[in-house]
Amino acid sequence: MQQATHRLEVRTRGQGLYDISRQIESWVVEQQFRTGLLTVFIQHTSASLTIQENADPDVIHDLNQHFIRLVPEDNRLYRHTIEGPDDMPAHIRAALTDVSLSIPLVNGALALGTWQGVYVFEHRTHPHTRGVVLHLLGVE
Repeated sequence: MQQATHRLEVRTRGQGLYDISRQIESWVVEQQFRTGLLTVFIQHTSASLTIQENADPDVIHDLNQHFIRLVPEDNRLYRHTIEGPDDMPAHIRAALTDVSLSIPLVNGALALGTWQGVYVFEHRTHPHTRGVVLHLLGVE
């Protein structure tokens, strides 16, 4: 059994979902493992990760808009407001989603479904640089 780690920097332009599948897949291929398990972990509390459809961009748009409606940016609703009106809602949105994902590696490739992609889900309104750690455990 072998291990490999890598850190991606993902620059966002504000709220939305950012497909990082190709960056992840490229690194995984370089490791030349045949079988294993990839853990993807985001190092933030106001952004998250999700596996979502990558075929129809309307899915991504609708998902983002739903979260904006679900957790409104209204300082009257929260005690934690020192970092701006988008901060506490971003923490709540991140708590409702995932900070880590596990993806099997089968025959040297991520076992994602046909229409699945890995996304950073940015919950803040302003651009940020997000750290995403990859940890691959597997065999050649």
